[in-house]
Amino acid sequence: MCGICGFISKQNITLEQLKKMNDTMYHRGPNDSGEEIFPMRDGYSIGLAQRRLSILDLSPLGHQPMHSPDRRISVVYNGEIYNFQEIKEELKDYPFVSTCDTEVIIAAYLKWGIDCVNRFNGMFAICLYDRESDDVYLVRDRIGKKPLYYEVENGNLIFGSELKPLMIREGFQKKIRTEVLSRFLFQQYINAPDSIFENVYKLEPGSILKFHYGEIKIWKYWDIKEVYHRMQQNPVTDYGQAKAELKELLKKSVAARMISDVPLGAFLSGGYDSSLMTAIAQEHSDKPVKTFSIGFHEERYNEAKYAKEVAAHLGTDHTELYIDEQEMFQLVESIPVYYDEPFADSSQIPTMLVSQLAKESVTVALSGDGGDEFFCGYNIYENVHQAQLLDRLGGLTHGICNLPGLKQAGLADKLPFRVRVIAGNRNKETKTQFGAGSYVVRANKMVSSEGLPCHYEIESGYGVKDWQIRRMLLDMDTYLPGDILCKVDRASMKYSLEARCPILDKDVMEYSFRMAHNLKYEKGNKKRILNKLLHTK
Repeated sequence: MCGICGFISKQNITLEQLKKMNDTMYHRGPNDSGEEIFPMRDGYSIGLAQRRLSILDLSPLGHQPMHSPDRRISVVYNGEIYNFQEIKEELKDYPFVSTCDTEVIIAAYLKWGIDCVNRFNGMFAICLYDRESDDVYLVRDRIGKKPLYYEVENGNLIFGSELKPLMIREGFQKKIRTEVLSRFLFQQYINAPDSIFENVYKLEPGSILKFHYGEIKIWKYWDIKEVYHRMQQNPVTDYGQAKAELKELLKKSVAARMISDVPLGAFLSGGYDSSLMTAIAQEHSDKPVKTFSIGFHEERYNEAKYAKEVAAHLGTDHTELYIDEQEMFQLVESIPVYYDEPFADSSQIPTMLVSQLAKESVTVALSGDGGDEFFCGYNIYENVHQAQLLDRLGGLTHGICNLPGLKQAGLADKLPFRVRVIAGNRNKETKTQFGAGSYVVRANKMVSSEGLPCHYEIESGYGVKDWQIRRMLLDMDTYLPGDILCKVDRASMKYSLEARCPILDKDVMEYSFRMAHNLKYEKGNKKRILNKLLHTK
């Protein structure tokens, strides 16, 4: 786990400037740093830099930039390849000198080319330079656990795990991209590929960017809608089979994420997802797993009591911290420093506080992120289900309200709020994103220029009739990487803490796509199969 940055540029960016860019991310990797610049043809040079948080192979052999023995390949990388040991078994001809996963990336590329990323199961942001072809690749993991920004400017490419390395580069234009503002005011985050600045983008999850002397090509190697439909061709409908196979996949995923050369623990909120991950982790540990939770003195917000009960039942080494408003306010000024661009998820502060608490004892923490999106856990999914049942009635109501005379009489404005919402939900591209239209109007009024639509007008592209499934897929594409995973990455890395998410394992995600939907949701019972797994041996 760390932070990476660099450039492929005709500008005269010095090693000292590259080091300053890299050091803006000291919090992401306080254990080591490396910066190197290499000449290319046509007046280009490439600079690669990394700040290292040592997790595997704590020795200097894990230093980056890392090179192949003949120096054909150079890599800087942020993340973890959890199946690197399995891949390494297929690469016995390579002269490995370390026990870290970074070297496996180089060996895998030399054997399989850039398609090697399809073999990686983990969270990662990679920059790989191939001197033989003069190609430079940026790669982001399937679901977007690890961030990767890039700037395109006059045929140059500058990249970084955060915006800070880009912003301090000499000549950077801090010009706000006003088109994203109304969508941000509505969604409360800025989703890939957009960023707050013009000419700066986030590489989308599951994507590869290839740069070759000013020419850029981007493609998806893992696309949620494509993978979903492919997995559905081999469905799992039997509850017993699904329960047994999912449990084995989760056990394997948790075990892989417990491989660490530094102390490891788990975030424990008391909810189903974190409790299940912690229970499995405790099964794999010969000593009590260290668990951490944050409590609030306001009873209606406090979940710490549930976490404490779960910890006692599982026998973990539990630590809880009760916080008040003053402690939360003390973090407010640091939010723009560590999030770089506008971000309005209210749970970012508690996530920072639990990360700070965990860092006092561990360097790696397991979390339950992804359970809601992949196994139908949010309340909105229940609302979406009900809205689909009422859609025809809503269409009829909409038509009646727009009849001559009734429209002029303002009949629609006299209807109850929920009826207005269902009746007004007529855009086929945003069927699962219904809500108060006044929010959209107000968001647009607050921005002086035309911008992106507040909603994601992309739903028909999922090719799914069931609104509940469609909304889950939409959240996997947008809310999960753009909000949830961004929040956890910035909050944990603020304290040099690595957060690992077993539910977001490639095999777990793809298996969830095979499962019949009634195994996840049935008659209001959300996350049905995860709940059963937690309550049974």
